[in-house]
Amino acid sequence: MKRLADEGKLIEAGWVAMRLAVIPLDAPAIQLQEMRRAYMLGAQHLFTSMMGMLDPGPDETPDDIRRMELIAQELDTFRDEMLMAAKTKGTA
Repeated sequence: MKRLADEGKLIEAGWVAMRLAVIPLDAPAIQLQEMRRAYMLGAQHLFTSMMGMLDPGPDETPDDIRRMELIAQELDTFRDEMLMAAKTKGTA
C-alpha cells in the first residue's frame, strides 16, 4: 500500500481490485465507466471530507481521532453488510 501511495496509484489500485472482485468480466464499457466514476467520486468525497474535518495544526487531536474512528466504523459496517449479502445470496 505504501508503494502504491508513493507512486500515486493507491486509489486506482483499489478500483482495479474492486472491478476484478465484483464486476463481471463481460460487463459493458458503459457499466465500467459509470462504476469507475462512482468509485472515484466516493474516494474524492471521503478524502475532501477528511481534510476538511481535521482540526488545525500539525498534530492530531482527540476529536480528529474520534472522527476517524467513526469513519472506520461506518466503513466496517458497510463491509459487514456486503459480506453478509454475499453469504446469503443464493441461499433463499
